[in-house]
Amino acid sequence: MSPKTYHGIDHHVGNTPLIRLNRLSEITGCEILGKAEFMNPGGSVKDRAAYGIITQAEKQGLLKPGTTIIEGTAGNTGIGLTVIGAARGYKTVIIIPETQAPEKITLLRTLGAEVYPVPAKPYSDPGNYNHVARRLAEENGWFWANQFDNTANRDAHYHNTGPEIWRQTKGEVTAFVASIGTGGTLAGTSQYLKEQNAKVAAVCADPYGAAMWSWFTNGNTDIDDGDSFAEGIGQMRVTKNVEGLSVDKAYRIDDQTALSIVYQLLHEEGLFLGLSSGINIGGAVRFAQEHGPGATIVTILCDSGHKYQSKLFNKVWLKANDLDPDFPIDKAVG
Repeated sequence: MSPKTYHGIDHHVGNTPLIRLNRLSEITGCEILGKAEFMNPGGSVKDRAAYGIITQAEKQGLLKPGTTIIEGTAGNTGIGLTVIGAARGYKTVIIIPETQAPEKITLLRTLGAEVYPVPAKPYSDPGNYNHVARRLAEENGWFWANQFDNTANRDAHYHNTGPEIWRQTKGEVTAFVASIGTGGTLAGTSQYLKEQNAKVAAVCADPYGAAMWSWFTNGNTDIDDGDSFAEGIGQMRVTKNVEGLSVDKAYRIDDQTALSIVYQLLHEEGLFLGLSSGINIGGAVRFAQEHGPGATIVTILCDSGHKYQSKLFNKVWLKANDLDPDFPIDKAVG
């Protein structure tokens, strides 16, 4: 009998299940499937980017025992880097916009990261959290993960997320839908799927106030059409992970539609998700409505709702921000 091989959590990123979203599949006549990324060790899709960035850096000799990893992040990539980094012997420093959910900041500190909240500033400002992380890396000799422009992020999805979806759907996937934070998920996954079948549609689901819908639709990032409370998505520039990506469809999804989806799934199907997942699913529904019955549409369930209880699942906060958790799903996606 051959000996069994066991591994730590850093070897258990990915291979997440596809979950059928029953009500929305029935409404549209399509199979709408969500990849359950909240089942990764750090609780989100960003574990994939974190693992890819860390392992590539190790191969390149940029990460060695005792090295500190630093990153500017809205939270989930930082969590992934902290969890996977700890499993491989690294300390983590996280620079995070102070506007992010307090649960993320608390969790990062509990996991052992040094966390420095900074004022939320645009990328053009030297005080932007990414620039702060880069400067601290240079000053201290730390490894800057640089998730937005490090294409190890995109490669991780090309080599893992895409093949998993192709295998799980037995090659019957019609479209892959994802919002853009860094761009790695949509770019890497859709590249792999299109190499298997050029007819697989790559679909961007963008929140209001973000520029990627305009980039794919109009060829520019000039946008001024509102805002979104979705965290971790809503890119305003073309990152290295987005460069070269072309999509077949791009949709704007508003927060109320996404919230109605999140609450429907919570109350009827036992799925506890964040708002970015609702944006993704909203994009999948839009594609289903335009395509017509019979499609198999896969999207990303980015993370659970645990990190957003003070906002998305707080009736006082929702009311103050004109969001209605009881708005019917049929009207929201109609």
